[in-house]
Amino acid sequence: MLISFEGTEGCGKSTQLALLRARLEASGRPVELLREPGGTRLGEKIRHLLQHDDELENLNPEAELLLFAASRAQLVRERILPLLRAGTTVLLDRFLDSTTVYQGHARGLPLDAVAAINAFAVGGTLPDLTFLLDMDATAAH
Repeated sequence: MLISFEGTEGCGKSTQLALLRARLEASGRPVELLREPGGTRLGEKIRHLLQHDDELENLNPEAELLLFAASRAQLVRERILPLLRAGTTVLLDRFLDSTTVYQGHARGLPLDAVAAINAFAVGGTLPDLTFLLDMDATAAH
């Protein structure tokens, strides 16, 4: 089973992910917690680039979208699919919906282009369940 958690920074995703992971492990289920971007060597390098804007001068929205997609494509094929095949429940801290919100809505990229790139990156691998933690950004943290 593939479960993603979405929500603004500081809304409690990490807390809820940790609670669910502990509950599933206590019931004897194998569980792996992954994050986006990240989860692979390539993904962690991309995460570092994206989180340290000073290293990237004027990162345009299209390049940003493609970096997230590259990380996601690697994560799906290197980690998520093998884990799912082995019967492991995969918990994701962010996935497709974050890209739609941040690169599509917030950065102004066409939503059809974001959807097409997301679809290409995941190759049909979609969450069985997504939890959206809906909280006013001013109340987060």
